[in-house]
Amino acid sequence: MEKEKNWWKKEIIYQIYPKSFKDSNHDGIGDLKGIIEKLPYLKELGVTTLWICPIFSSPMVDNGYDIADFEDINPQFGTMEDVDFLLAEAKKFDLKVMLDLVINHTSDEHVWFQKALADKDSPYRDYYIFKEGKEPPNNWRSIFGGSVWEKVPNEECYYLHVFDKRQPDLNWENREMRQELYAMINRWLEKGIAGFRIDSITFIKKDQDYGSLPADGVDGLVSCKEKTRNRPGIENFLHELRRETFDKHNCVTVGEAPGVSYEEFPTYVGEDGYFSMIFDFHYADIDVESGSDWFKRTNWTTVEFKDLLMQSQAALQNAGWGANFIENHDQPRALSKFVAQEFQSADSALGLGAMYFFLRGTPFIYQGQELGMVNAERTSISQFDDISSIDNYARSIKEGFSEKEALRFVNQRSRDNSRTPMPWNDSQYGGFSDQKPWLSMTEEYPKVNAIGNSVFKGYKKMISLRQQSVISDILQVGDIAFIDNLPEAVIGYRRIAKTGSLISYTNFSSEKVAFELEKPINELHFDSHNQTFSGTKIELLPYQSILISE
Repeated sequence: MEKEKNWWKKEIIYQIYPKSFKDSNHDGIGDLKGIIEKLPYLKELGVTTLWICPIFSSPMVDNGYDIADFEDINPQFGTMEDVDFLLAEAKKFDLKVMLDLVINHTSDEHVWFQKALADKDSPYRDYYIFKEGKEPPNNWRSIFGGSVWEKVPNEECYYLHVFDKRQPDLNWENREMRQELYAMINRWLEKGIAGFRIDSITFIKKDQDYGSLPADGVDGLVSCKEKTRNRPGIENFLHELRRETFDKHNCVTVGEAPGVSYEEFPTYVGEDGYFSMIFDFHYADIDVESGSDWFKRTNWTTVEFKDLLMQSQAALQNAGWGANFIENHDQPRALSKFVAQEFQSADSALGLGAMYFFLRGTPFIYQGQELGMVNAERTSISQFDDISSIDNYARSIKEGFSEKEALRFVNQRSRDNSRTPMPWNDSQYGGFSDQKPWLSMTEEYPKVNAIGNSVFKGYKKMISLRQQSVISDILQVGDIAFIDNLPEAVIGYRRIAKTGSLISYTNFSSEKVAFELEKPINELHFDSHNQTFSGTKIELLPYQSILISE
């Protein structure tokens, strides 16, 4: 581990969805040895830290985010010895490894929950949230649909699950449970991992009145978010979590913190904040109706996106540090979400990439993003693996939409879009495996793959600019200031440091946009579309992005 404080500000973090990255043992499922096999590829790209989605023992109801044992490895991914070997091999390539930390809930197969079910007088029953009664305690709806309450067999009692019924929530009010979690976290950090991305952490504090609210759907239920997300008192848990674990190690922590207002950002990522950085979903979820379930689409505009991006960067700069992203394992592919279909090309993929990559903060790249991958189109709900997609399909039908409409909603926003196997070449299963993959490919013989990929080359150049060039200092630690006297479709910002300043311009639309620069381009550092510019008049092609020195 590096000694420098805040070392993570200068990292490039690459997210791996292990089930879909590379299969090494011919079972159609990605694994740890597959990741090890591809370390040279990741080193060539130039990333510096790997974030690996859950690899722990799990029944895989929610693809590993339902953990049955925090300190055992799911056999489909490998063994603890494979983890040790991965850490050792990654170190040879000067790559750090961070893991997912899922501590809002466990799997219902976790030994704690099994003991809690077996004996209502067991101390483990208070590790979870059980409420006695003949009926569910309230009308809260889970994130994945249906009531948050599941009846305990042969008892007049219910347990709470904010997510799937097989993911019972832990009771953070119980000090003994918290101490067990802290001990587990410290053991992982002592093992040599670089830190954690912390899953759904804003859900750990529940409103203790457990009161019902007015229904917001035809099912008579109401979203549980108001009562279970970022509730008053969560600050006590998060301060204790940091003090008992992260402060003891020079590690990086990235909070998945939905529901946190910009006014609260300093408490999350400020000098004494809970985490090194957090993801901000305000601009990433622009296509989702605010306060609704994700299948309810919005007709967003470029101006709205630009405004949200500016607000996000301002809030993060004022508070501390941000984790910049346009894709992850819960988001559709950025090309499909942000770019008009006729312009979904390698050039546009790089234009999107440059737009966010040079923002202030640590850039995150999700596997396949650096290849310009697009969403998968599925023709039946039976082809989906994601429980959230399946639940939202059913909810769409209940809300009165047709099966065709419901399938269109799910295709646009399904988490399976980004979970399709990684295409390494153009063979039948894309070089991911020589067997039929666990989830069907975006294309069975992928035209977009890692061989000679121009998007990969562009990302490699962006990374090199940020990490190993004369402008690295500006890109890594410089301030950001958005430029407001630009056409509506153009996103422009300056990155400013003692060593100089840069300007990024991106045409975030499907029309050409011309405008006048204050002075001619001094140096063109990056251009997604490889155009030639001269003088002060500039015309950007659809989704083109450039990085210049004035």
